[in-house]
Amino acid sequence: MKYGIVLTYTVTERWLALSREQRNAMRAAHLEPVFAAYADRVTARFFDAEAFTGRVSDFAVLETEDLGAYYFLVEALRDTPVISEGYLTFADIFLGVEDGFQAYEQALSHGAGSR
Repeated sequence: MKYGIVLTYTVTERWLALSREQRNAMRAAHLEPVFAAYADRVTARFFDAEAFTGRVSDFAVLETEDLGAYYFLVEALRDTPVISEGYLTFADIFLGVEDGFQAYEQALSHGAGSR
């Protein structure tokens, strides 16, 4: 099964107080290596949202067939200074199964699952 995850987050005033050069350096040093380490199992796309909502500043859309890899990616992110030192906080996380109903119907047709 393929899982889609929308990981919402907000960058804090601490992050915004950094120069753009400092932000880029932190992203390159701490965030990009984590995503690169899991890129063979978790794909990620990043979106800015602050112009459209006051709830979060950004979100990432992740896809994976390996929830364990996704979980480890999040744990690795939490170990970075970007999160552990308060530059970014996670908000809502939404998880879904791509075409899950089709997998369920297929399982039913093969005698698996319950009604």
